[in-house]
Amino acid sequence: MGRLFWKFFFAFWLTLLIASVGVGTAVWLHRQTLEDRDRALAGGPRTLFLVGAAAATLRHGGIGALRELLDEWNRQGDTSVYVVNDARQELFDRAVQPEALVQADRLAREDREPRVARLETANQRQYLLFVPAESEAAPHGPPPSPWVPISIGILASLGFSALLAWYLSKPIRHLRGAFDAAAAGKLETRIGLHMGRWGDEISDLGRDFDHMAGQLQILLSSQRRLLHDVSHEIRSPLARLQAAIGLTRQQPERLDASLDRIEREAGRLNELVGELLTLSRLEVGMTSAADEEVDVVDLVAGIAADARFEAEATGRRVLFFGAGAIFVRVRAELLHRALENVIRNAVKYTREGTAAEVRIEQWAASNCLIVTVSDQGPGVPETDLQAIFEPFFRSEAHGKTVGFGLGLAIARRAIEMHGGTIRALNRDGGGLCVEMVLPTISSTYET
Repeated sequence: MGRLFWKFFFAFWLTLLIASVGVGTAVWLHRQTLEDRDRALAGGPRTLFLVGAAAATLRHGGIGALRELLDEWNRQGDTSVYVVNDARQELFDRAVQPEALVQADRLAREDREPRVARLETANQRQYLLFVPAESEAAPHGPPPSPWVPISIGILASLGFSALLAWYLSKPIRHLRGAFDAAAAGKLETRIGLHMGRWGDEISDLGRDFDHMAGQLQILLSSQRRLLHDVSHEIRSPLARLQAAIGLTRQQPERLDASLDRIEREAGRLNELVGELLTLSRLEVGMTSAADEEVDVVDLVAGIAADARFEAEATGRRVLFFGAGAIFVRVRAELLHRALENVIRNAVKYTREGTAAEVRIEQWAASNCLIVTVSDQGPGVPETDLQAIFEPFFRSEAHGKTVGFGLGLAIARRAIEMHGGTIRALNRDGGGLCVEMVLPTISSTYET
């Protein structure tokens, strides 16, 4: 379960908790109000003292003594004790709340409350002594409406629902606008900063969109550059074909030479189209699965032998270092072409009289092998070491070169398709070194 799940969970849980607390508080206040309305008589130590003193005075001194005591309390501002006879008349003719009189009479009959006293005098008159609640505190207001707890729950749920809806809708609006912008071709659109910094799935979605837009921008830029380069590469041989055809028409006696030129240019076009198709299949992943177990040592040795035969004709050599057997699961034809491109490239740029070196080593700890191809040529500027693996790239350090600049691009995509890596670096003594790393499945490598 992701972080967004827990945010939803705690938001709803907190909403219910606050609503429950609000409803519970309202119900408790309502009950307290009803209980306070039922308590028509005052209580507490002061009430017990006043009622007890008045009852003792009435018991031992009679009604006259009680009147004098109450007059004394009246002068002191404390006349909270009510004295009601059996005719329901108060001693000082003060108005008595009916509920207070009823409650006092009931408690007196139950004989369980010291704050109420009922006494009978010598003339057989009964007196009820008590302290009404309104004499100590202001009367309570009406009980709260039952709509109060309902309103609290509604307001709490509305508040949290609005907050949650805003939290979800705001980044979605940003995301919708970004998709519209991307659909309109504005691939530079980025929304990561507008998706929040809470580290949940919504902010992750914003970062994923930014990554997707960046990749699309790179791919579209590469496609445009590739189309430009392809059109440029095709235009030259087509122009030479047209020139050869025009020359044949003007000078029929040079037919053989013109046909040779047309054949060479047609071959170049065929080679270019073949490499473009290979690169295109690698780019979109349309190659077959790597399901062949191949001994890379034997494969590279064969490629090096063929390259050596061609290099000796130009005063160059190819040295191969490797023994034993190292097996990898690959598509043999594709790997053969990738290795051949790199080795032939080294033979082409190594200086006359020098050798291109091909070496295979195994990293037993990581179950990988490394194929190193190095030459003794001019090398490549440090700024171009990554660019040489891009289609149609030619380093200015090599001057005018033969080829289309697709060999290393095909090699990189083929190696990466097999789960490997490829990189180029300049040698300390001059020249370029290309390292290709591939995962192995088994080996009997000899050092």
